[in-house]
Amino acid sequence: METRKLGTGGLEVSAIGLGCMGLSFGYGPAVSDADGVALIRAAYDQGVTFFDTAEAYGPGANEELVGKALAPVRDEVVIATKFGFANGRPGDGVDSRPERIRQVAEESLRRLGTDRIDLFYQHRVDPAVPIEEVAGTVRDLVAEGKVKHFGMSEAGIESLRRAHAVLPVAALQSEYSLWWREPEKEILRACEELGIGFVPFSPLGKGFLTGAITTDTRFAEGDFRNIVPRFEEENRKVNEALVEKLKSLAAMHDATPAQIAIAWLLAQKPWIVPIPGTTKLHRLTENLGAAAIDLDASELAEIGAALAAIEVQGTRYPAAMAALAGR
Repeated sequence: METRKLGTGGLEVSAIGLGCMGLSFGYGPAVSDADGVALIRAAYDQGVTFFDTAEAYGPGANEELVGKALAPVRDEVVIATKFGFANGRPGDGVDSRPERIRQVAEESLRRLGTDRIDLFYQHRVDPAVPIEEVAGTVRDLVAEGKVKHFGMSEAGIESLRRAHAVLPVAALQSEYSLWWREPEKEILRACEELGIGFVPFSPLGKGFLTGAITTDTRFAEGDFRNIVPRFEEENRKVNEALVEKLKSLAAMHDATPAQIAIAWLLAQKPWIVPIPGTTKLHRLTENLGAAAIDLDASELAEIGAALAAIEVQGTRYPAAMAALAGR
């Protein structure tokens, strides 16, 4: 697989990474350790060198799984993890106090079984802590050799600029896909100006863009899509129009809707690195196949025209969760 660079500090990763959250958290019951390790190692065998986890996924369980799976190839991969939630639990609110950042770093290093964190993201901006203090704390961790690169997640432009002035931000991770294009308004331009890479999470719309989710789909207990307005039954009925368009484009490429959705992201900028997640080996191979699909200008224009005619229904988060984004 080809590689891409995130930021200006020499961070180079596979063009498609693996979002590991769903193996342990967020989408119903966790997979077994054996199955999780097998999937992560299969991703590496297929060219993935960029793996995304966080303290909050478990909490801690996902980091332990990722560390175990990647231990044999640790020096050949980039591991990204995150700090920023009180007690490692999103429901407990945000906490980016310097002492908390240091605590998370030490605990993440232990769980991952490594001596450095390749990319350390602030998971959500903490309005109670000046972003300069956050960046300064990570800068100190970089000086100590415990962290290699600094990232932010779902941050707004002002926070991004202020942090970047203290310590170069290698990557901004935010949601971006064919059904959530908010970053196109301002964020992508700011990233290009500052030399910051962009890492889209949920590039497949939390699974919706695969075409496997219909109005009849029922999610498992504990799957957070049960509380996401965009996945309410009436909204799903309307949003299926986007998937139908993807299916017609996919047929022209002998591809799947998921592959077209990821290829579309890759075509936007050479410093965009999507991190689709999955618990299934066949879906992993399918997603990574998007790296071989080149959409030309006319096809991108066709997708753009189709998107302009479709108004996606439903917000991407419940109100309480949405309030944490874009600070």
